[in-house]
Amino acid sequence: MSRMLNLVQAINEALDLKLADDPRVVLLGEDIGKNGGVFRATDGLLEKYGEERVIDTPLAESAIIGTSIGMAVNGLIPVPEIQFLAFIFPALDQLFSHVARMRYRSQGQFPVPMTIRTPYGAGIHGPELHAESVESFFAHTPGLKVVVPSGPYDAKGLLISAIEDPDPVVFLEPTKLYRAFREEVPEGLYRVPIGKAKRVREGEDVSVFAWGSMLRTALKVAEALERERGFTCDVIDLRTLYPLDRDAIVESVQKTGRAVVVHEAHKTAGLGAEIVSLINEEALLYLRAPIKRIAGFDVPVPFFALEDEYMPTEARIRAGIEETITF
Repeated sequence: MSRMLNLVQAINEALDLKLADDPRVVLLGEDIGKNGGVFRATDGLLEKYGEERVIDTPLAESAIIGTSIGMAVNGLIPVPEIQFLAFIFPALDQLFSHVARMRYRSQGQFPVPMTIRTPYGAGIHGPELHAESVESFFAHTPGLKVVVPSGPYDAKGLLISAIEDPDPVVFLEPTKLYRAFREEVPEGLYRVPIGKAKRVREGEDVSVFAWGSMLRTALKVAEALERERGFTCDVIDLRTLYPLDRDAIVESVQKTGRAVVVHEAHKTAGLGAEIVSLINEEALLYLRAPIKRIAGFDVPVPFFALEDEYMPTEARIRAGIEETITF
């Protein structure tokens, strides 16, 4: 059995199922209880599981993550929510110095089974600190896994896998996609493996790598290019940003000989640079054109009137793909 769900409904269902399945699972965060979260991802869970398992916290991100560490090393499985990704900055010391290092520092005695959920990305006309894409901060930190779903089916399966993972996972939810579309989602528990990319469109002319909300934009461009010019794009949804599915990236580039990376984060030192380096190290001799990065600009996310121009547009992505194919 399955139902048509949007992304936020799929996340809510995953949390509901894990709360029911494992009494160690605890949710905590700002406004997640009575209000059901700023995007209603935890709607109805307080009434169902009570205040000891769905916990409203003060507006103190460092305390949220610090408390979650104590829970995790004492046998619970906390799922803290950070209301927006850029709000996590006050908690980076806890995250980088303790969450990511605890297993290493304790020589394996104290794992930290924690899943940090947070909306991220632009496209909903929020202020800049509500629209940041700083995923590379976390992908650069040993000890953290970084997961980004691009649709409801993957969101539910990846979140269940993240909560069940014995190590900490930063789970980034594309704000723009929360209610953008619906997808068939199976009822009950199922898992999408962490660390495995997904080919969402088969092609021969160029490999296109994307994640989060940029995947849907890249797919629209790929469909238009095949319809109008006969170019076919091998579109890969990375799904996990750390650890990257290196085999899937290299295999795709070996097939097509060309690559384009699309992400809305700032271009300089963004994850696209790591993907380019990986391709250069593992598949350089297969390349028939320079690798292209289509990314956000190296400025703070602008205010409403220019937000859409900051994000990679269909026109920018199309131009980059066409330039790579016709090089």
